Amino acid sequence: MADTNRQWHLAERPTGEPDHDTFELVEADVPEPGPGEVLVRTVYQSVDPYMRGRMRDAESYAEPWEPGEPMRAGVVGEVAASEHGRFSEGDIVTGDLLWAEYAVADGDELRKVDPSLAPISTAVGVLGMPGVTAFYGFTEKGQPEPGDTVVVSAAAGAVGSVVGQLARAQGCDVVGIAGAEEKCDWLTDELGFDAAVNYKQEDVRSAVREAAPGGVDIYFDNVGGPVTDAVWPSLNDFARVVACGQISLYNATELPTGPRKLTDAVQKRLRIEGFIVSDYDRWAHALGRLGGLIASDDLRYREHVVEGFENAPDAFLGLFEGVNIGKTLVQVGEEP
Repeated sequence: MADTNRQWHLAERPTGEPDHDTFELVEADVPEPGPGEVLVRTVYQSVDPYMRGRMRDAESYAEPWEPGEPMRAGVVGEVAASEHGRFSEGDIVTGDLLWAEYAVADGDELRKVDPSLAPISTAVGVLGMPGVTAFYGFTEKGQPEPGDTVVVSAAAGAVGSVVGQLARAQGCDVVGIAGAEEKCDWLTDELGFDAAVNYKQEDVRSAVREAAPGGVDIYFDNVGGPVTDAVWPSLNDFARVVACGQISLYNATELPTGPRKLTDAVQKRLRIEGFIVSDYDRWAHALGRLGGLIASDDLRYREHVVEGFENAPDAFLGLFEGVNIGKTLVQVGEEP
């Protein structure tokens, strides 16, 4: 076990887009677990767009981080010491832990990971929060029917790529929107999307009309902003809009008013619904379904792995530059 424990703290609240001054690398002692607690050595740390909201001093569904304190992330790691009856040294676990090389957690808030089922990195990706987000957001909020046309923004990301494949498995036609030709090729050539639109090189409104001439029945929105404005005219009567994320607006200092959409919502009888994955406590059901699809090769995934704990801020900032295909992870330590 290491003598010191590096942690990333929130150095200051960013205005607009975060940069390296937002983060501070701090060294501390490796903590010891108390009764009912577990010490976890981080192997993989997740970075996710929702973390930007926790850098604000604003009320939200997740408590904001305070400057000078450690940040938190989805982590999969190895139990280094345990004072909890369910866990033993060497177990692989996942949970919401600190941005740190070692972290102590209440054992009741950790979930065991079976390394024989899939690579352990998937516990914070396709078999973790992003996968469960995609599963419940699409199946329960989208309420798909065979033959529906589905459009997914940020379709090459950790959530969007799973949504599109779930839609294909349900017999839907799927159009993905992404920001690079490599991403669009991955969607159509490997994941089975019917079409992909490069929003950086195409007129999205025209491209969506061409790819979905019969209109759009489900729009799974991870982006917001101009991309959503462009998809909106193609929505059919009674279409469902699943509002999962708004990454195009997370660094905005002022929210744009944009085109007014409620007239369309009334005339087309749209259902627009936001959701948060923490609303669902039935993770075992979702993970079982997703794991089965992986085993049958009906669900594929990619991971963008950034090596080294010291590079965690770069991994996070890269989310807003669109450098990743699939799930972004930081490999902090060696796999057991």
